[in-house]
Amino acid sequence: MTTTTHPITSPSGARLDLRVTETGNGHLVLLLHGGAGPASVSGFATHLADRFPARVLVPTHPGFDGTDRPDALTSVNELAGLYLRLLDNLDLHDVTVVGNSLGGWIAAEMALAHSDRMSSVVLVDAVGLASSSDPIVDFFSLTMDEVVDLSYHSSHRAAARAAQQALPDAARATMAGNRSALLTYGGVSMADPALAGRLPSITAPTLVVWGAADRIVAPSHGRAYADGIPGATLQVIEEAGHLPQIETPDVLADAIWDFADRHAVARPA
Repeated sequence: MTTTTHPITSPSGARLDLRVTETGNGHLVLLLHGGAGPASVSGFATHLADRFPARVLVPTHPGFDGTDRPDALTSVNELAGLYLRLLDNLDLHDVTVVGNSLGGWIAAEMALAHSDRMSSVVLVDAVGLASSSDPIVDFFSLTMDEVVDLSYHSSHRAAARAAQQALPDAARATMAGNRSALLTYGGVSMADPALAGRLPSITAPTLVVWGAADRIVAPSHGRAYADGIPGATLQVIEEAGHLPQIETPDVLADAIWDFADRHAVARPA
């Protein structure tokens, strides 16, 4: 896995050096992390690239893991525009965009831009949709132990709690910074009330994957995404919660690859 920085300008004119890690060769996958930061998907990126012929790019959202966040960069829409510019700058085509949690919301906004560089989209336990019956849990009011309890399937909670308790002080400080960046981008609600009404304009093939045990963002949100996006399908993973890439990496990798491969765009030699 290699890490590079890419000078880039956001849609609002903010200039920054975007940190991107990359691994593997083959079909392009842009993997977008959630509020837990890039560490929550980095192992899965390697797993996906080892399991399939995939070239996986993982950008660090500005403000996460100690990176700089320009003052003008404050919204999910801005992040989506930033990553669309990254695809343009690197001249990438036939990209499957995969996003977990906050990353899923970003991926949905990218799909709404109708970029011809994207061949498919996979939303994994994505935030972004407002719901009066099943609102997204107020993450910012929870302790980290409570986050673990609500995020993981019962079979994975003990290991996740032990890993959380074993974190060194530096990692805990990084997590606090990540939480601040998450609040800036998603707000307390982690949702856009207008998003559901815009989903029907998405034309990219879309797979929605949800952990049945997700108590941060209830599975009803997965059904709402799948119902709102024309032609989208929903796959529920019974043994996973909010982080299937950590809990059930084989199941998630297989689902992503099967979908990406079926919708890959043949390009002239």
